[in-house]
Amino acid sequence: MLKNWIKVFVLLQALHSCVVAQDPVQLKYADLLTEQSAKTQLTLLASPAFEGRGTGQKGGEKTAQYLAEQFKSFGLKPPVNGGYFQPLKLVRSSYVVKTFTLDGKSYENGKDFYVQGDNPLANFNAAEVICVGFGIQDAKHNDLNGIDIRDKVVLVINEDEPTDANGNSLLTGTAKKSEWSTSRLKRIQELAKHNPKMILAYSSTVPQMIERFGSRITAGRFALDSKDAITAEKKVKQTAPVVNITAEIANGILAKKKTNVDALKKKPRSFKISSKFVANMGATKENFSDPNVLGLLEGTDLKDEIVVISGHYDHDGILPDGTIYPGADDNGSGTVGVLELAKAFTQAKKDGKGPRRSILFIGFAAEEKGLLGSQFYSENPIFPLSSTVTCLNMDMIGRIDDKHLNGNHNYIHVIGSDKLSSELYQINKKSNELYTKMEIDYMYDDPKDPMRIYYRSDQYNFAKHGIPVTFYFSGLHPHYHTPDDTVDKIDFPMMVKREKLVFHTAWEVANRDARLVVDSNKE
Repeated sequence: MLKNWIKVFVLLQALHSCVVAQDPVQLKYADLLTEQSAKTQLTLLASPAFEGRGTGQKGGEKTAQYLAEQFKSFGLKPPVNGGYFQPLKLVRSSYVVKTFTLDGKSYENGKDFYVQGDNPLANFNAAEVICVGFGIQDAKHNDLNGIDIRDKVVLVINEDEPTDANGNSLLTGTAKKSEWSTSRLKRIQELAKHNPKMILAYSSTVPQMIERFGSRITAGRFALDSKDAITAEKKVKQTAPVVNITAEIANGILAKKKTNVDALKKKPRSFKISSKFVANMGATKENFSDPNVLGLLEGTDLKDEIVVISGHYDHDGILPDGTIYPGADDNGSGTVGVLELAKAFTQAKKDGKGPRRSILFIGFAAEEKGLLGSQFYSENPIFPLSSTVTCLNMDMIGRIDDKHLNGNHNYIHVIGSDKLSSELYQINKKSNELYTKMEIDYMYDDPKDPMRIYYRSDQYNFAKHGIPVTFYFSGLHPHYHTPDDTVDKIDFPMMVKREKLVFHTAWEVANRDARLVVDSNKE
């Protein structure tokens, strides 16, 4: 009986110490982060009215305006020359196909095929197509033997390789495939060296690629617009465009020789086909601007030191066919987290409990296009990076991921907190132990993480400059980057709990006497 009383006493003491260690001031303002407020904000941002918050689209522009209005309503200072916007000069490179016909039949880019190319907009005309089988150029099997494909339209089977009667590779002599099969890019690169006019590459995976990526497959590439990038691009040697085609197109051409792709796989051969080909297509560039949205809460005695709280506001937007990618979790949830924390911290300041260090709240643009908003900020900082103490970044904090779906839902992935600062790791850990009491999953801190999640969100553009960071993440799920990433699937109790962990961590970092040490390098 005495042992049991001792256990009870020890437990009560432990609980008492936790309660005593909590800061009631922090708790007061953390409690401003509510499920109802988060739900109201996220329901709006993930609604059709914001059209998926696409880069270079009206929905993205509307989102940036909304964030600026919210920052202003909270009382945050406009830190960019008296405004909230830091414009990014962006360039979108797209491959446009105006016409594409074979023997009078028209086909559509992104529906019947998709193109990889860098040639300027040009006309393509041909009276024949040269089939080169697998397109392999090897001492043991050469599909181009005696054939000149310069300035010709070439049809190639871009998969597998020839085999013997036992199913062994003619190139390796075994069941093991050669590099011509395992690296299909190789045969395209080798064909391109012969300067064909165009390569029509058949693969059975083309329909799945088109179905998976839909209109995004023709959306083009985005980059920061710079003279260096333009100069470098001009130095790139233009090669023949590669048109990835379906069996329907390939068999339509091959039918003139009374064969098809399945027959050619069994018995590859090369030959010419009379076929009238007409196309007008090429790469185009469009310049535009999307802004990072910044709001500053000025600190007190340490106001020259900056704590960044961030999340990207962009998502995949609306497609030409009207499909909207709401991005409720990615990254409507993190965007709402930034807004909610801004509201809580500004209220604390109004009550005379503001932070010692300044807090810079940032909604980053164009994260989905390659972390472009945070890259631009890190290269053109509004406040010196040398004065920036940390970046606490929220990207997808609203769902339960596949790993935890059938287990503990009370968790958060904390990524990168110990890579540059042991103190930041300890502050995150202690804040969770005192206030939010979640399972902290560090799986993505593993240097062998095949997903390389640490490098895939905006905090990394601070980390690469030696600034300690933490990436708060609830993990991947089946609706990631699909039109089904909707607000009804958000776990708001967990989303708010994750917001609170960021809040308490930021509070500690912003108010401690010394700035975070940079004492490790676990990159």
